[in-house]
Amino acid sequence: MKSFPTNLSRILALSVLISGSACFLRAVEAGGSTTIARLDGRTLPVADLDLQVARLMKAARVTGLGVAVVNEGRIVHLKAHGIADRKTGAALTDQSVMSGASFSKAAFAILVMQLVEEGRLDLDQPIERYLGRPLGEFPQYRDLRSDERSRRFTLRMLLNHTTGLPNWRWIMPGKKLTLHFEPGSRYAYSGEGIAIAQLVVETVTAKSITALMQDRIFGPLKMSRTGMIWSPAFSSDLAIGHDEQEKPLERRQWKTPGAAGSMDTCLADYAKLIEALLQGRLLKPASVEEMTKPGIEIFSKRQFPTLATETTDENRAVGLAYGLGWGVLQRTPHGPAFFKEGHDDGWEHFSLCHLQKRSAVILMTNSSNGESIFKELLELVTGDSSLPWRWENYVPYNSTEK
Repeated sequence: MKSFPTNLSRILALSVLISGSACFLRAVEAGGSTTIARLDGRTLPVADLDLQVARLMKAARVTGLGVAVVNEGRIVHLKAHGIADRKTGAALTDQSVMSGASFSKAAFAILVMQLVEEGRLDLDQPIERYLGRPLGEFPQYRDLRSDERSRRFTLRMLLNHTTGLPNWRWIMPGKKLTLHFEPGSRYAYSGEGIAIAQLVVETVTAKSITALMQDRIFGPLKMSRTGMIWSPAFSSDLAIGHDEQEKPLERRQWKTPGAAGSMDTCLADYAKLIEALLQGRLLKPASVEEMTKPGIEIFSKRQFPTLATETTDENRAVGLAYGLGWGVLQRTPHGPAFFKEGHDDGWEHFSLCHLQKRSAVILMTNSSNGESIFKELLELVTGDSSLPWRWENYVPYNSTEK
């Protein structure tokens, strides 16, 4: 009888230990670390990050913000702050479905590289080989019929934004699609180019990118709240974009997939994609290297407007360039990095990855003011101030600089 309490105590202690371990594992899986490892070797307490996030969001009138951090190839922090929808007052969560905007382009580039790995696509072959006829013979591209330069387009040009096409035809005079410089000669961001790459992929595979992205990326990674077109399931936890005065904007529900910007996703799901990419679960190392190496150096003063010709040497030190679907920083104090933005009315996102360190920061906001806190947030989380924020037009909310 005397041994019973002792054995019971041991059993209870073991139960507590197992339960505590399970809770710790769940916390880690959910990004529950209490500190974040910065690139400069220092650690950032999550409590300090939360305080600074609250301060910045209030000062800059950022409605909602999601922050995810990957250290050594593992999500260690995942947290949403603020409001998903000012009309309802619903809180933003890491499951709140947001417009991915141009994060779509980076995810699509991974799909293209998978097809390159399989030998179904070649980055440097004229796309006419895959389309079976000149691009200008397709009804939506008849504006290019008389321009022979469009017959030289390759997937590499389409993905590194060197086609000479505008960002979107509808912003041009007469809404006409024309080439503005020799393909391959310089960088000018172009959603039109990504749309053409989508045409190539769907022609070669005889499948919609909706199915391709689901079968090859979203499904395997269990990104259950991500899709290239709208799903009614997203309504269960939905974020709404907000303008500079925090007025809710109409939520677009995509019926047709667009590789350049139709992806809906949430912070937790997009963090899974970045984590898997850094862990080598989506592409072979050689493919990741090909996708994130500098394909074209960038000397434009600003990224937008895309066809502006003003140049600068301001970003030469960091080696600003573009890879395949991703921007590249060739020389940061912590090694090469690659990045991708997402921008649309009411939505501002940014992701920054360091491949050698297998680290990343993902920022997602449902606010047109979001970009005004990115510089300070990224420097806080990474300890690195080399981001070309002027080129990105990430002018701080409290800056007098235009």
